Amino acid sequence: MSVIRTSANMIMKQLLHHPPLSFISFFGRPLLPCSRNPIIRLTPNRGISCSPIRCAAPDADADRKVSARLSQMQQLLQEAEERASSAGNGPTPQITLVNTKVDMRFNVKQAYWLSDRIRERIMQMAIIDASAYVPPPPSEEQKKKIAKMAAIGEQKRLKSKKVLSDKKAFRRSRDSWD
Repeated sequence: MSVIRTSANMIMKQLLHHPPLSFISFFGRPLLPCSRNPIIRLTPNRGISCSPIRCAAPDADADRKVSARLSQMQQLLQEAEERASSAGNGPTPQITLVNTKVDMRFNVKQAYWLSDRIRERIMQMAIIDASAYVPPPPSEEQKKKIAKMAAIGEQKRLKSKKVLSDKKAFRRSRDSWD
């Protein structure tokens, strides 16, 4: 659990604190991607999906355009598969919930948007957590269930063995042909 929380924090820091675009200033004001100015070209500081990013917004489609950073974030969130999401199950209304849980899993080795240092750190943390885990011993109740299931299995085995033995004995007897 701590691995997921720590890796999620590291991912968010990586994404939010290192913007991939250098914004051009025009008349002393920084221009945002896809603003209402007719043609603005932005160049990336680092390559994103092996092609330069150009963001131009004509006046007619300016409201419908999505910034390059937002589309990149949406793509990254789609690639990271959301496996489980839960919020308390009970009679309490949804408004008063405090604890929510989201498990997000992704392949760390293929996460191109993580730096090598962060990727190695996440891998080391996962290895340490996996090696530190000691499964709990079975409880008395679990031991009783296992013994009961073993006894039932043994009874079924003996019953099927007896049925097969009776069948063969019936085939061998000479009186059965009359």
